[in-house]
Amino acid sequence: RRRHTRLQGDWSSDVCSSDLMRRDFTYIDDIVEGLVRIIENPAKDNCKIYNIGNHKSEQLGDFIATLEKHLGKTAKKELLPMQPGDVSQTYAEVSDLIEDYGYAPNTSIDEGLKRFVQWYLKSEVAKKG
Repeated sequence: RRRHTRLQGDWSSDVCSSDLMRRDFTYIDDIVEGLVRIIENPAKDNCKIYNIGNHKSEQLGDFIATLEKHLGKTAKKELLPMQPGDVSQTYAEVSDLIEDYGYAPNTSIDEGLKRFVQWYLKSEVAKKG
């Protein structure tokens, strides 16, 4: 199934239980910053795995509403039931990243989506429509 269509013009999204679903959304610049810190100072045992996430679970409905706000458009939402195998909440446990590197992603959902929409509307992807 198609999850979403382009963000310009009318846009739509399949939404699975938006009142129940919570996800840990992380802005790309926060991911890159975490990776750079780890690459520049690798773990002493060379095989430690780090979660790089926002360590804050956001309601899917709030994510969509914030995206709509920054696009200035309302999505046509097709509400679907919870999908088989899906979980209601995800959350990145980043305590090792904080402990070892003094870092945790901190871009808010509002700021991250604002920056994403600004980038997207200038991008080649948006121009191709």
